[in-house]
Amino acid sequence: MTSTARDLFSWQPYWAECFGTAPFLPMSRAEMDQLGWDSCDIIIVSGDAYIDHPSFGMAVMGRLLEAQGFRVGIIAQPDWRSSEAFTALGPPNLFFGITAGNMDSLINRYTADLRMRSDDAYTPGGEGGMRPDRSVIVYSQRCREAYGEVPLVIGGIEASLRRIAQYDYWSDEVRRSVLVDANADILLYGNAERAIAELAHEMARGTPLAELNTIRGTVVVGREAPAGWTEIDSTRIDWPGNIDKLDNPYDYDMPGAAGGCAPAAKATVDGAEPLRIVPMPLQSSQRLDAETTYVRLPSFEKVRNDAVLYAHASRVLHQESNPYNARAMVQKHGVHHIWINPPPIPLTTPELDAVFELPYQRRPHPSYGDARIPAYEMISTSVNIMRGCFGGCTFCSITEHEGRIIQSRSQESVLREIEAIRDSVPGFTGTISDLGGPTANMYHLGCKDSETEASCRRLSCVYPIICKNLETSHRQTTELYRKARAVPGIKRVAIASGLRYDLAVRDPEYVRELVTHHVGGYLKIAPEHTEPGPLGKMMKPGMDTYDEFKVMFERFSREAGKKQYLIPYFIAAHPGCEDEDMVNLALWLKRNKYRLDQVQTFYPSPMAMATAMYHSSRDPLHKLAYKGKRIYIPRKPEQRRLQKALLRYHDADNWPSLRRALLDMGRGDLIGDGPNCLVPADGPARGKHRQQRHGVGTKGGGTKKGRGKRGLRHASRRG
Repeated sequence: MTSTARDLFSWQPYWAECFGTAPFLPMSRAEMDQLGWDSCDIIIVSGDAYIDHPSFGMAVMGRLLEAQGFRVGIIAQPDWRSSEAFTALGPPNLFFGITAGNMDSLINRYTADLRMRSDDAYTPGGEGGMRPDRSVIVYSQRCREAYGEVPLVIGGIEASLRRIAQYDYWSDEVRRSVLVDANADILLYGNAERAIAELAHEMARGTPLAELNTIRGTVVVGREAPAGWTEIDSTRIDWPGNIDKLDNPYDYDMPGAAGGCAPAAKATVDGAEPLRIVPMPLQSSQRLDAETTYVRLPSFEKVRNDAVLYAHASRVLHQESNPYNARAMVQKHGVHHIWINPPPIPLTTPELDAVFELPYQRRPHPSYGDARIPAYEMISTSVNIMRGCFGGCTFCSITEHEGRIIQSRSQESVLREIEAIRDSVPGFTGTISDLGGPTANMYHLGCKDSETEASCRRLSCVYPIICKNLETSHRQTTELYRKARAVPGIKRVAIASGLRYDLAVRDPEYVRELVTHHVGGYLKIAPEHTEPGPLGKMMKPGMDTYDEFKVMFERFSREAGKKQYLIPYFIAAHPGCEDEDMVNLALWLKRNKYRLDQVQTFYPSPMAMATAMYHSSRDPLHKLAYKGKRIYIPRKPEQRRLQKALLRYHDADNWPSLRRALLDMGRGDLIGDGPNCLVPADGPARGKHRQQRHGVGTKGGGTKKGRGKRGLRHASRRG
């Protein structure tokens, strides 16, 4: 493995580049005939409708492969009940690329309360049920049925977050790597441009798939360790004798630091050079070559039966997420060994610019006619300016998928896209709906020192405090905002992506620009909680930072002559969040006159650190032990409903259950009509209380618009 990467566009284009650029990537044989194609080199199968826009994964992968010279076809939302729909374009010459789409298919289909959703934003007409549960597995099976000899390459967020054994909330069990369950040949994880370009060119040149087992950002199935490599044995959380006393296994130092070489166990592979095995507690004292070292995770069978060991494996996985120091990992599944190669090297700014400036049509495929696709409507006038997140929030999957290294576009590229939206999007009104990405304000932020970045294994650059090596100046973001709103024909540039306010307060000039020109009355931010216990499990900053930002926000709003409000988002039922914590949060909401309309319940997404907490009742942010402290998990449906109800203490429908819960907690003092009470003393109130329940999530009273009970209840379920 190497920590450098070949330029993404340096490959010699495949011979089929002579066919040129397709108006849209073909979805039918008739379109292929119009292009003069007799076959496709690669066919992408996706659970989303095909929208030729850089916010949609299938379009990015398809246009990138087209730029590399390959003929790429699309099979979007096929009928999975038989293999017939998967034969629409014939067999691809190289491989099927299979993805569930921009969302995990189960998160797309079910709420946090495991209720089935009736809609799907990525489908024409918003119609639900147009993709199967576990789409990657089902699509792979159908492709095998259609053309059994064609290699299967799986990717996208669903595959990415299931690349190793993972806890599955929907079945309440630990499942195998999706690579095994899908019977696919290779899995690409994260932003996979580098991996898919290398894979396609190598396969086109005739390299057997079995030899393409060291590409960064891929997961493959093997049977044995390479001869001469060193294995860091991390299959247990405690070790006998004095080994455990030498090091805390969660204190990671950079391999290669000064230190002696302790005796290590040895194993022989087919009579070749012995495999060197080092117990994980000793690895930091070894001089190990990262190119020939891998970490052995506990096997699927072990983590399936041992929740504490599962939490340990989650911790180790997250420690190996920095592409500049990560080592390969191995996890045994029965007789197979799943090899997880290190993450891909992030794209440079010129490479990312080139990816976003491929010849996208920026609209849905013509076959959909005038059908409304909600996800497209939401992003049609938004611009993605960066990738990645170094926040490390334990409940979020962005880091596991996109990584902690921020990849940013140039200002010039972003401005060109704004001009393209102005000139090509039908009905454009002059408003750019968002300039952002996973976060609004990490554009061009990162470590000040490349050597420090290359050796760092911190899970977050901003928790428990902002790292002294992190660049926090928002100068480039502020400049971009000012240039964007100066583009002729642009009336307003809104910022809709989540704001990391603990970073924003480090640069008051950025906050001034944001508040003065880019907030349309309301700004959504996510403190997630008010209490130290849950915040510590989330790896989120305390409320003192929120208060600091609020003061700054209100001051700059006054100076701009605007009446603007912060809309805070909170999570109920997060691991470590006790009912008393939610009562304190509800009291904070009442003191600050907030009435939340949309609330969120913790959703245990695959591979997230908080999901490991949920499954194991342990905190993998600290050293684990079988007899160690357990953390409180609001796991039962009634517990989750109660915590969600406390976020909406003002909703009369919740008052009966809240009264019972408060009495059980010994907090009867919060029942009554006093200013410090959460719910009234008797049945659902009429008049004043019934009218007040129709707040819109802002400070103060509600509005007359949309006050129906049915609509409000629907909004309360969106979390």
